[in-house]
Amino acid sequence: MLKRKQSSRVEAQPVTDFGPDESLSDNADILWINKPWVHSLLRICAIISVISVCMNTPMTFEHYPPLQYVTFTLDTLLMFLYTAEMIAKMHIRGIVKGDNSYVKDRWCVFDGFMVFCLWVSLVLQVFEIADIVDQMSPWGMLRIPRPLIMIRAFRIYFRFELPRTRITNILKRSGEQIWSVSIFLLFFLLLYGILGVQMFGTFTYHCVVNDTKPGNVTWNSLAIPDTHCSPELEEGYQCPPGFKCMDLEDLGLSRQELGYSGFNEIGTSIFTVYEAASQEGWVFLMYRAIDSFPRWRSYFYFITLIFFLAWLVKNVFIAVIIETFAEIRVQFQQMWGSRSSTTSTATTQMFHEDAAGGWQLVAVDVNKPQGRAPACLQQMMRSSVFHMFILSMVTVDVIVAASNYHKGESFRRQYDEFYLAEVAFTVLFDLEALLKIWCLGFTGYISSSLHKFELLLVIGTTLHVYPDLYHSQFTYFQVLRVVRLIKISPALEDFVYKIFGPGKKLGSLVVFTASLLIVMSAISLQMFCFVEELDRFTTFPRAFMSMFQILTQEGWVDVMDQTLNAVGHMWAPVVAIYFILYHLFATLLKQSEANADTKEKLPLRLRIFEKFPNRPQMVKISKLPSDFTVPKIRESFMKQFIDRQQQDTCCLLRSLPSASSSSCDHPKRSAIEDNKYIDQKLRKSVFSIRARNLLEKETAVTKILRACTRQRMLSGSFEGQPAKERSILSVQHHIRQERRSLRHGSNSQRISRGKSLETLTQDHSNTVRYRNAQREDSEIKMIQEKKEQAEMKRKVQEEELRENHPYFDKPLFIVGREHRFRNFCRVVVRARFNASKTDPVTGAVKNTKYHQLYDLLGLVTYLDWVMIIVTICSCISMMFESPFRRVMHAPTLQIAEYVFVIFMSIELNLKIMADGLFFTPTAVIRDFGGVMDIFIYLVSLIFLCWMPQNVPAESGAQLLMVLRCLRPLRIFKLVPQMRKVVRELFSGFKEIFLVSILLLTLMLVFASFGVQLFAGKLAKCNDPNILRREDCNGIFRINVSVSKNLNLKLRPGEKKPGFWVPRVWANPRNFNFDNVGNAMLALFEVLSLKGWVEVRDVIIHRVGPMHGIYIHVFVFLGCMIGLTLFVGVVIANFNENKGTALLTVDQRRWEDLKSRLKIAQPLHLPPRPDNDGFRAKMYDITQHPFFKRTIALLVLAQSVLLSVKWDVEDPVTVPLATMSVVFTFIFVLEVTMKIIAMSPAGFWQSRRNRYDLLVTSLGVIWVVLHFALLNAYTYMMGACVIVFRFFSICGKHVTLKMLLLTVVVSMYKSFFIIVGMFLLLLCYAFAGVVLFGTVKYGENINRHANFSSAGKAITVLFRIVTGEDWNKIMHDCMVQPPFCTPDEFTYWATDCGNYAGALMYFCSFYVIIAYIMLNLLVAIIVENFSLFYSTEEDQLLSYNDLRHFQIIWNMVDDKREGVIPTFRVKFLLRLLRGRLEVDLDKDKLLFKHMCYEMERLHNGGDVTFHDVLSMLSYRSVDIRKSLQLEELLAREQLEYTIEEEVAKQTIRMWLKKCLKRIRAKQQQSCSIIDGLKASQQQELSRFLNPPSIETTQPSEDMNANSQDNNMQPETSSQQQLLSPTLSDRGGSRQDAADAGKPQRKFGQWRLPSAPKPISHSVSSVNLRFGGRTTMKSVVCKMNPMTDAASCGSEVKKWWTRQLTVESDESGDDLLDI
Repeated sequence: MLKRKQSSRVEAQPVTDFGPDESLSDNADILWINKPWVHSLLRICAIISVISVCMNTPMTFEHYPPLQYVTFTLDTLLMFLYTAEMIAKMHIRGIVKGDNSYVKDRWCVFDGFMVFCLWVSLVLQVFEIADIVDQMSPWGMLRIPRPLIMIRAFRIYFRFELPRTRITNILKRSGEQIWSVSIFLLFFLLLYGILGVQMFGTFTYHCVVNDTKPGNVTWNSLAIPDTHCSPELEEGYQCPPGFKCMDLEDLGLSRQELGYSGFNEIGTSIFTVYEAASQEGWVFLMYRAIDSFPRWRSYFYFITLIFFLAWLVKNVFIAVIIETFAEIRVQFQQMWGSRSSTTSTATTQMFHEDAAGGWQLVAVDVNKPQGRAPACLQQMMRSSVFHMFILSMVTVDVIVAASNYHKGESFRRQYDEFYLAEVAFTVLFDLEALLKIWCLGFTGYISSSLHKFELLLVIGTTLHVYPDLYHSQFTYFQVLRVVRLIKISPALEDFVYKIFGPGKKLGSLVVFTASLLIVMSAISLQMFCFVEELDRFTTFPRAFMSMFQILTQEGWVDVMDQTLNAVGHMWAPVVAIYFILYHLFATLLKQSEANADTKEKLPLRLRIFEKFPNRPQMVKISKLPSDFTVPKIRESFMKQFIDRQQQDTCCLLRSLPSASSSSCDHPKRSAIEDNKYIDQKLRKSVFSIRARNLLEKETAVTKILRACTRQRMLSGSFEGQPAKERSILSVQHHIRQERRSLRHGSNSQRISRGKSLETLTQDHSNTVRYRNAQREDSEIKMIQEKKEQAEMKRKVQEEELRENHPYFDKPLFIVGREHRFRNFCRVVVRARFNASKTDPVTGAVKNTKYHQLYDLLGLVTYLDWVMIIVTICSCISMMFESPFRRVMHAPTLQIAEYVFVIFMSIELNLKIMADGLFFTPTAVIRDFGGVMDIFIYLVSLIFLCWMPQNVPAESGAQLLMVLRCLRPLRIFKLVPQMRKVVRELFSGFKEIFLVSILLLTLMLVFASFGVQLFAGKLAKCNDPNILRREDCNGIFRINVSVSKNLNLKLRPGEKKPGFWVPRVWANPRNFNFDNVGNAMLALFEVLSLKGWVEVRDVIIHRVGPMHGIYIHVFVFLGCMIGLTLFVGVVIANFNENKGTALLTVDQRRWEDLKSRLKIAQPLHLPPRPDNDGFRAKMYDITQHPFFKRTIALLVLAQSVLLSVKWDVEDPVTVPLATMSVVFTFIFVLEVTMKIIAMSPAGFWQSRRNRYDLLVTSLGVIWVVLHFALLNAYTYMMGACVIVFRFFSICGKHVTLKMLLLTVVVSMYKSFFIIVGMFLLLLCYAFAGVVLFGTVKYGENINRHANFSSAGKAITVLFRIVTGEDWNKIMHDCMVQPPFCTPDEFTYWATDCGNYAGALMYFCSFYVIIAYIMLNLLVAIIVENFSLFYSTEEDQLLSYNDLRHFQIIWNMVDDKREGVIPTFRVKFLLRLLRGRLEVDLDKDKLLFKHMCYEMERLHNGGDVTFHDVLSMLSYRSVDIRKSLQLEELLAREQLEYTIEEEVAKQTIRMWLKKCLKRIRAKQQQSCSIIDGLKASQQQELSRFLNPPSIETTQPSEDMNANSQDNNMQPETSSQQQLLSPTLSDRGGSRQDAADAGKPQRKFGQWRLPSAPKPISHSVSSVNLRFGGRTTMKSVVCKMNPMTDAASCGSEVKKWWTRQLTVESDESGDDLLDI
């Protein structure tokens, strides 16, 4: 029973196997191929093959010659083994024939290809051993595919818990999305490539000495450092005296010597743009452009490139790639194992048989004593005092280890105090482990994972204290003791386990990354090992370090540039593409590794009043309590949120006809008793009037809804209609109706004895649905009640304090609560712009043209707007300050200072008098923002009053000036959205604090290890030829690095430029490991992935190659995992506080839908002309897809003309411009055709058409100016026109348009984050000017990058945001004497830096901006990706639905204004098809609700495109699942109001119709009676005066009717009569039958026309008085009115039928359909 695992878990899903089919047929004659050990052996051999190819390089064989024969032997064995496998599979499967043949299986083909590559490598190695082929020949590139055999070792895991068709569909959709986003990335690369070519061109002008001759350019001919220059005198950099600006290409330098980065042509330009977009080396390109071209052009180009391409577009590309394979990644995670919480490490569970013979899981405590120790020791071991003592000893050990430092070369005692302390701690922890083993037993001890880790540390540290192993690699075990401190905090322990718990996924990620690095390193090794003058790929360790460097994206451009220069001009494009693709994949790999609080208490500042005695004040009231009116509350809506679980209310509601009384605990009563009971309860209740109204409204509305439903079911409108799928509107409408019907008492149905099985099933399903609906209501009620109760408690506490304490809510305890001055201050403080959007008379919504501007003006109060403007003006004034133009000595700058302080004084006084300072509910100082306001004001006031004339460096006055730079942060407090961003970012700081502790712990571990291993060992003589400290004296000549871009070679006898310097034995300039502080700083710089390559190279060169593993491990753990974890926690915390992290899937989809609908716009496409004339043909041509694609290709073709720079002096420019003129005329023809097809008014309605017309007009103007002037300006204008037209491709391509909208929406949503980043940047820039404005130039502080002004400081800080050498700038700002000149009186007279200030300044800036704010921006971009690339099944409204709605709107909105009258909405809804269709035969009530909603919300005025779309979106979703609480309550109230009003109007209209029919019937009866009376009088007169002849003359009435009939004979003959006439009895009856049918006209029922009496000329009537013919028959034959009287029964039947139809269809008369 215990062996059946499948009985205790859910049946597994079928696994789709994408791995090889290794189980061949059982009847094969070769049996060994199916053995499992053979498969394992082949996988091991794959790894051995990779190791062999990694050793197969010329440099490796040169250092270790025996390896050549070792690799040859291994390859021979592998070749025979894999060849045997291939032959066996061919024999079993067959080579070609058969469905499962060898060549038809993809994995078999791959294996065969690997065998072929192995044979080729073996034959090549034979030739190399025989010296037939040189080892340095390019033939070694044939080994490049061999490392791919590593796939054989892992392909067994290619299994997914998804069907194969699902995987195929995912891959297909992924391919389409990857293709689309690749086009998007290429679009921007091409755009910036074209702009770079036209704006810059070549960077070939350099400063050279005056006597430089063509063909004789050397290193000594260049300036030091190499400087670009501009040949124009008014722009760029001008060379100093003794130098001239020359084009090095004209002086004879080749393209390879000049370098491959630049904007020479489109290919090189795209390559350079990608380099800059990787944020590596872009700033040096910008500096070169600044020196060569106008400054504004360089700043505009590169800053927009970084912002749009590097931060927005590239991250959109990464988001698409990552999210595309999200489903497959989820399958991998399930395969690797989830990080769910498991059993504690201290307990386990075992099966035990119980008394009944069954089995049960019983928790077993592994810490239960199982050893032989005495009971006292076991009790001591389990005590908390013992654990705290051990943890305190671990803490002391960590502190002692962190206190170790390098004591200098003079202190060389072997056994110092740190060693003795380490021995003591090691003995103590050894005794601890022995005690635990003695108490728990060895088996019980090692059963815990924690004890295993402790035992490992004990063994390692014991070996470490051995003198020969001290300060060796065993130091890792000593520093890892700090990990035990995680047990101190349970929260930290849980957090660590949640992240690193199972470890299987993390281990798989490490293995995958390491395998990728090994394979790519081996491929690069075989690709470049034969290249001369390239030492980065000579051996596998060097290749691995180079590829790991590219993976971290640090200095990858240097690796690529060195390789490009070494391979030559021919292979440079191929090598560049290889490195770019690998860098892009590494970027994807790196990126992929990445509750409502109800406070019931008042703040402490208000609860302080509770400590004082109560002193209530007597007040005089002008009204009695009975005079106060009860506020009006909409009970009809709130009735559904009543707590039905209370007993009295439960019984009260269950007594209604629509509810069940079975759940009531009281005994059954009669109806009279129930009514009495209800009346008593209502009279006793405080809200008796409201409860009575509630019951009445609930009963009335329930009856109305039931009556409407019954009428709809009884009507025949649903019969005879073809069955078709309902739209989403219909589905959601019926869900709402069913939910509300269940809420109103569908559970009152009883299960009786006589019911059938179907009825019982239906009743059970209704009961379940009712319970679910009731559960949903209870959840909403619970959340709402919690908030209301918390708010009520706070208000009650506040009211009690206000009543009992006279000084409560009194500003400064002086101003009264209702004092006039305070009321005046409140009016001033709270006054804001409020644009009335509704007409005060009609109540109609005004569609203002500038509503966005009005919303912006109403964002904050007038007072805050004034302070925002004053603060901005003050910040602008501060930007003009510098160390050379100080505010203390510039009266013009002091004006803004005085204005700011005066206005802020007025503002604070008004706010304090209106709201109080501290001890009031709405005090100024009630949060951190208020404290910051007061702090900024006090700093500004003190500085203004003091205004120090002399400010020494590192003094209090300088600190005051630095604090004054916080002034831009006032914007955070004044703008509500900025406060919201800060609150969402830092509200839950717990997780950020915990992950920061983890990172600091990791840094401390590696810092302690680095101190013990590298302290004092990194110091070396600056002369590389000196190895000993004693010889490091004197001077030597050091070479100077002139340029990183040029690749000049030294000529015979030439020396590089250099100068003589003294020899110094010192540490590296920027880092050392002599103490823990310096080691932590160095590791923090490495953590940012900046400068870690330099640290690695120094450690390898000065300590040993094996110690390079140290820095690689830290980079992988700290950067790839730790730093990614930190960023992920910050983003998750931001999303959680913002609310998006807590949203359900349906709520997330609803938010995405609303975002998509906001950016949806009408088509503005005029309809096709009705006729088939010339305009219609033009319309068909211009709207044809082929025409649109042709225009797009023509736009691309014209853009290709900008592949080279248009220069007046270049002869190629003239033909290119001429071709552009031809394209311009083609586009003129296109615009003309569209204007003809759409008409000028229709063409102008589209914004895209307007843009095309504008660009075409500019093109025509350019053509005229070009042929008239032919100068540089016309060429520049022509290039601008082409670039403008290039943007139009986005509108012509749907995918580009969607992705561009992603970027736009991301910028819109992250607007306040971007503003916050800029404000922080501004604060740091002002502070940098004060702290480092006069620092001397160094390695990176130069004429381009410095803090001499606020503008340059902003540029430097923007560079630091991208991480470009920020650590080197920091070290330049740390310069101290004797390397600088100090000054004791003023900081602007010294060129020294500030060590502590630079450390805090740069580290805090990099963490806040680069780690937090910038990654939040990236997170928003990734989040917005789901708006456009979610799958169709994940979308509430698909793109097809939106497109269909746009088309229908375009048909209804004939004026193309985006606005239609409300009465046209019904026509729009009737035209919708598909998922948005409203079927009038099935969903008439829904149609009425939608139309009335538009009328109610807009008061019969005009509605916009988004208004109707928003209404449809609300109606197409399940609001209970998709909407959040506040929005759900508002929507529920609106829909309930609409249903109630529609029901009332339906009944009102139905009653009016009934009354109208009754009145018509009465009038008809009266007319019949009158006619009978008249006919009787005529017959009586005729009887008294019988006629003497057979023919009679018609009466006057008959003559009048005859005249009327003669005037309109045709019309009267076509009228449908109410009753039959004498003219044609058969036809009259048929007409009457037709008239009985209700007629539709434009969707509205109308009654048949009133019957008109028709005259009949009677020629002769035979009167036979003796026959059986009675007087009645004679009268009927003589007069048509008597015929109507005789047919009264038929009229009665017709009216009965008409009333029945109209009663059923009365709802249609509510709205004019």
